[in-house]
Amino acid sequence: MDILINPVVVSVILLCILCLLRINVLLAIIIASIAAGLAGNMQINEIMKTFISGMGGNSETALSYILLGAFAAAMTHTGLAPILAQKIANIICGKKLILIFIISLIAVLSQNLIPVHIAFIPILIPPLLHVMNKMELDRRSISCALAFGLKTPYIAIPAGFGLIFQGLIAENLTQNGIQTSVNDIWKANWFLALAMLTGLLIAVFITYKKPREYKDIQVNEINTENDALKFNKSHYLTLLAAFATLIVQLWTNSLPLGALVGLTIIFGTGAIDHKKMDKLMNEGIGLMGYVAFVMLVAAGYAMVLKQTGSIDALVHSAATFMQGSKLLAATIMLAIGLFITMGIGTSFGTIPILAVLFVPICIKMGFSVPATIIMLSAAAALGDAGSPASDTTLGPTAGLNADGQHNHITDTCIPTFLHYNIPLIIFAVLAVYIF
Repeated sequence: MDILINPVVVSVILLCILCLLRINVLLAIIIASIAAGLAGNMQINEIMKTFISGMGGNSETALSYILLGAFAAAMTHTGLAPILAQKIANIICGKKLILIFIISLIAVLSQNLIPVHIAFIPILIPPLLHVMNKMELDRRSISCALAFGLKTPYIAIPAGFGLIFQGLIAENLTQNGIQTSVNDIWKANWFLALAMLTGLLIAVFITYKKPREYKDIQVNEINTENDALKFNKSHYLTLLAAFATLIVQLWTNSLPLGALVGLTIIFGTGAIDHKKMDKLMNEGIGLMGYVAFVMLVAAGYAMVLKQTGSIDALVHSAATFMQGSKLLAATIMLAIGLFITMGIGTSFGTIPILAVLFVPICIKMGFSVPATIIMLSAAAALGDAGSPASDTTLGPTAGLNADGQHNHITDTCIPTFLHYNIPLIIFAVLAVYIF
């Protein structure tokens, strides 16, 4: 099958075009799924049945986002958000770089220490928009800082979400002929973390260094300049709930259960009146429900792509062009990984698909084990930053667009795509010759 008419290529290009035209991401994914199925000679009824059945693949993730969204709403109602924002505002003293560093650090910790993933963004970022506006800070640098903190830990740190990602890499490499463990993954992937750091530094110190003006629109009536804000019993109980969420998640390996325990502590101890439970659940769905549904339809899209057999066909077509060249092989594999992850929007869900196809190619081309690890990790991670359907982009937009002045595509997706995917490709290609 010719690469240009491959269903994966056709549907992902269509998805990107629709998103650039500002078509709703949810609708764009559904349309791209139908296009992939039709291009793969599937009947429309079969496409929709496959799409709907595939949505269950991200059901646990979606439930996690809903419950964590409710947890985030509860933390907001306790008044903890403005206190945290005030503490940060007092620390930065009007210095942009300190604010960017703190936000990056918090994003990193959200993947490992307290693995709430993107749920912290709607809590913390909106109260800080006023501070950013006063400093005329380009929010695109913040979107890059958040993307760095959301993505780099799972690539390079074997804890929290990183343990899940690296465990998938090790498991799929072993299943396809290369015996590895999680300990082998992070020892190779530090090189990709260096690529991510390079992208962040370019974004902060070069691309988005100049001031950018925004209208100072009040968000949720939060005033970070109120010195009367102090910790009380509800705040301490909320922090206890946060640590309980972490402990339960680590103990049971279940994010939904951890979030449920956290909510139980918040309402059971009276940190928030239980009469507000319905309201907070509704707010939680409002905060994270959209992201959850995008993840569900992305899983359905992935199932349609698998059902057409077009992923296999795409790789086999590309293999004919490699002609024994490591450089060409690496470039083609990374390009394929970029296309697939851009469409699906999740690095984690892409790993099993790519491993079956790429590992035999890496072995045949004579790639070392570390180079193969880096190649698979980079191919899966590519597109996560920059994909309109990825939580790495949807999360930052949810916080930075609280006052309606941050566009999802032009202010989050394009900046993160350029600053992280390009360095990842360059460093992954270099790894073939270095390792």
